[in-house]
Amino acid sequence: MPRNSGAGYGCPHRDPSMLDSRETPQESRQDTSVGTSQEKSKTRAFHQPSSLTDGQPLSKESLNHALEFSVPEKVHKAHWDAPEEALWTTRADGHVRLRVDPSCPQFPYTVHRMFYEALDKYGDLNALGFKHQDKWEHISYSQYYLLARRAAKGFLKLGLERAHSVAILGFNSPEWFFSAVGTVFAGGIITGIYTTSSPEACQYIAHDCRANVIVVDTQKQLEKILKIWKQLPHLKAVVIYKEPPPNKMTNVYTMEEFMELGNEVPEEALDAIIDTQQPNQCCVLVYTSGTTGNPKGVMLSQDNITWTARYGSQAGDIQPAEVQQEVVVSYLPLSHIAAQIYDLWTGIQWGAQVCFAEPDALKGSLVNTLREVEPTSHMGVPRVWEKIMERIQEAAAQSGFIRRKMLLWAMSVTLEQNLTCAGSNLKPFTTRLADYLVLAKVRQALGFAKCQKNFYGAAPMTAETQHFFLGLNIRLYAGYGLSETSGPHFMSSPYNYRLYSSGKVVPGCRVKLVNQDAEGIGEICLWGRTIFMGYLNMEDKTCEAIDEEGWLHTGDAGRLDADGFLYITGRLKELIITAGGENVPPLPIEEAVKMELPIISNAMLIGDQRKFLSMLLTLKCTLDPDTSDPTDNLTEQAVEFCQRVGSRATTVSEIVGKKDEAVYQAIEEGIQRVNINAAARPYHIQKWAILERDFSISGGELGPTMKLKRLTVLEKYKDIIDSFYQEQKM
Repeated sequence: MPRNSGAGYGCPHRDPSMLDSRETPQESRQDTSVGTSQEKSKTRAFHQPSSLTDGQPLSKESLNHALEFSVPEKVHKAHWDAPEEALWTTRADGHVRLRVDPSCPQFPYTVHRMFYEALDKYGDLNALGFKHQDKWEHISYSQYYLLARRAAKGFLKLGLERAHSVAILGFNSPEWFFSAVGTVFAGGIITGIYTTSSPEACQYIAHDCRANVIVVDTQKQLEKILKIWKQLPHLKAVVIYKEPPPNKMTNVYTMEEFMELGNEVPEEALDAIIDTQQPNQCCVLVYTSGTTGNPKGVMLSQDNITWTARYGSQAGDIQPAEVQQEVVVSYLPLSHIAAQIYDLWTGIQWGAQVCFAEPDALKGSLVNTLREVEPTSHMGVPRVWEKIMERIQEAAAQSGFIRRKMLLWAMSVTLEQNLTCAGSNLKPFTTRLADYLVLAKVRQALGFAKCQKNFYGAAPMTAETQHFFLGLNIRLYAGYGLSETSGPHFMSSPYNYRLYSSGKVVPGCRVKLVNQDAEGIGEICLWGRTIFMGYLNMEDKTCEAIDEEGWLHTGDAGRLDADGFLYITGRLKELIITAGGENVPPLPIEEAVKMELPIISNAMLIGDQRKFLSMLLTLKCTLDPDTSDPTDNLTEQAVEFCQRVGSRATTVSEIVGKKDEAVYQAIEEGIQRVNINAAARPYHIQKWAILERDFSISGGELGPTMKLKRLTVLEKYKDIIDSFYQEQKM
């Protein structure tokens, strides 16, 4: 394939409607209207919380002054629809041809225009909520916009260059949001870094994205940057916003000092930069978790962000504030595309109120925030929903006999109703009674009394977890996408739901399955305005992902049912090919084991190039409240399992160290039940082992979004795995 210095000329565009007969296309159309805004925003006088402005009020006059210059920038079609432009690039300052065609004709626009139009409709509404001295304070959309402009001018003053990055290393906060938006306004690229990253990982990303400024929240994160600063030739300054630096340092600024710098840059200078921006330019970098090799910088254009924020969220039934202001809790890492598109960009598009959880949200405080905020929609990775499930199960186990029986009865009748009559709004009397007497109170205790939409994504969810929440009358709506699709390319919603599926393709997007087998399972390939610009500085990787016709090859395997619902069956790279040549997708077998044995936390199938299948298992245990690392203590559910099979064990070490006969026998019987239901003998699990510690991020087995890092597990537990097969040689 011919290549050309980082631009996608070697991957010529072909109309994706011209498909092979072997391919299964799914596409749909969408409303082509794009809202327009008036020249002036409705404003009022307001006072910004002192924690963010150092006591300086943001007045009606200051907003009007900014808006006097800030008119919606002109978007010249020739820049984004020129036939000579390629569909991909690997340059941070590159342009791409947008995938605007008859199936997706919406006019592209920039992030600034999206925000500017939101001001007219939502200027007076609360945009951001945060706790300050144990009290909730709020920032309106008008205040938010001004803070973003001040941040933009601050970055320009610090020397932010076009197509260079501002990297943010901190927990979700208003500062994260207006720094991100301000970066885009200033012509830079926003790059999130996971707070759990090592100094070496920070160095790789900050160097690769050419970060001119790094924003951190705490001294702990500042120390990481100070260690690596000499290896970052593009870094000019660091801004810290939650804690002051331990002492005065050159080119290290507090947020208050940084925002003051912005006052030295004229509004006209910022607007001149905004006016030159185009929808087909990069504004966001999302780094993949690096489960295989170095992280890749996924380049997202302004059109990727604004189109997905509008139409991807519509597919999930997110409401504009004119109908109902959505309230969401922001707590998942914003360096991940799912949280960033859902919390940050979709919030601006529809005027949502985003409330920030505490940094220890995933260590237990999330439920407290949910109770206080009462969100209308909520998103969590599967592990978050599992933690909520385990918390309820533990509370139920410790409650009185009658309460426990009432909960089990209510969940049983509700689950049966939701499984047998999923689409019916007519509920039998017993189901309505169960909800009124029991389940509504449980949802209220969780903070979900007003929550109409509960989403999950980023990793597979077990049938056990989905059934549990259906029993609480909480449907979990799946989405499917990648960093490379700006988040959601498929969505479920209250009107678009099928159990175990990832929903339907977002209207305006397309999907095809290639190399399908007899069961209709093939590689999922995607097309649409969600598709990324390319991997930063990685031409080979980009051409591997985007084919000559512009389709993104996801590496995921799946099938489409007759109604267009997508079912993910696994990763192509994770497909196990046994020594006998059998192709075995691990995910269905792993899920079957976890469903059969409620004591199992993680199950990983092994057998690539081996004579038979084996499995590594971990047990459900409690987490350390300070570190979130797994402890030795079994969860209440796991203890109940042990008691049911005749064991008194309450810790993992008791079971593994003493080879607890009752538990091992029960697990063996569960594995045999899974084997009986397997398609054929090559799909049978012949050997297994229980590990002494559950998988975790700190242990290296899980990535930042709780995805299983299979190669790491294979290496870390190599001796145990080899022992399965050494005995076979005897």
